[in-house]
Amino acid sequence: MSWIQQQNPEDDSSGILSRVYAAAGGRAGEVSEILKVMSLRSDLLDSFMKFYVQLMKGPGELTSAEREWLAVITSKANDCHY
Repeated sequence: MSWIQQQNPEDDSSGILSRVYAAAGGRAGEVSEILKVMSLRSDLLDSFMKFYVQLMKGPGELTSAEREWLAVITSKANDCHY
């Protein structure tokens, strides 16, 4: 659980947060904490997720698994524990 304030999807009148959470849960089986801490700006979270999905799942020379592996290697190199 993060110490950063989070918005409940039911409190987001735009409906964006519910839609983004449903899509994230469908892909990963759950909504990660990194997405939840972005909940106060559902508009930016929505834009970020569109970018992320295109980057990681869109057309390109690398497979989705190779892209994920590069993300893991980069996180390790940056001493990121997420």
